[in-house]
Amino acid sequence: MRRYSRITGTGSYLPPRRVTNAALAAELAAKGVETSDEWIVERTGIRARHFAEPDVTSSDLGAEAARHALQAAGLEAGDIDLIIVATSTPDMVFPSAACILQNKLGIAGCAAFDVQAVCSGFVYALTVADAMIQTGAASKALVIGAEVFSRILDFSDRTTCVLFGDGAGAVVLEASDTPGILASDLHADGKHVGILCVPGTVSGGRVLGDPFLKMDGQAVFKLAVGVLESAARTTLAKAGLTDADIDWLIPHQANIRIMQSTAKKLKLPLDKLIVTVDQHGNTSAASIPLALDAAVRSGKIQKGDTLMLEGVGGGFTWGAVLLNL
Repeated sequence: MRRYSRITGTGSYLPPRRVTNAALAAELAAKGVETSDEWIVERTGIRARHFAEPDVTSSDLGAEAARHALQAAGLEAGDIDLIIVATSTPDMVFPSAACILQNKLGIAGCAAFDVQAVCSGFVYALTVADAMIQTGAASKALVIGAEVFSRILDFSDRTTCVLFGDGAGAVVLEASDTPGILASDLHADGKHVGILCVPGTVSGGRVLGDPFLKMDGQAVFKLAVGVLESAARTTLAKAGLTDADIDWLIPHQANIRIMQSTAKKLKLPLDKLIVTVDQHGNTSAASIPLALDAAVRSGKIQKGDTLMLEGVGGGFTWGAVLLNL
């Protein structure tokens, strides 16, 4: 009998400090940086985001999201035999945030590692976990996206610092006799490294070069809309399904314009688009599982629904996963 994987629990966690556009604009004005709620909403759809306190790490946020996912799945941490954390803002250079998170959950022995594909990270991590479960390398996995992007923002650059927030989302993925994850499609193109990156490097105990996020917003937008449609259609074709079979589209929550453009290209009504970017901002690898958990817990997404998850991020990376919840 063929072995599949299925999501059996979702969870998320946001740091308590919620920063509205108005509050952020006031903080930036004190530094001589001009922006406004209207300017941010018009260009991005973002109205608020959450920032972690200085002593809070990605693994802290991820561990809380993981606990909520485990509770939803009816499992204990000790039941897990694989942990994958998607993050671009790990606690340390090494070891992985996954190993640190594993210890915070009070377990040991299972495989634990990070995946770094920036905003596509959760889609990459979910695909890896699915493959490991299908081959019998794991049976119960925690797949987590966790970020503290506030640590890599230049608050003198209004084109980037208003976009991002901190948070974590998680799913429990379990072996199943019936299909949960139906198909996936992953890609990267390294020639676009420069349009979205943090160019600094670590040497001699110091960050050499620029430690802050840099983005060519127009170039990212142009690439994102095209590759997201392509990845979604390829994934549907692999599963033998069509646009009409998608109940909910859960894209990476980066910019409402990109999200709506992708939905339109897939001929999906906008009421089938899960949107949390207005309240969370862009939380990179955490954004898809955060949006998934919010929609599940609100009752919008129901068991049996067919979901298209898709993300695009620095690298340039992109991908999609189609699944039955």
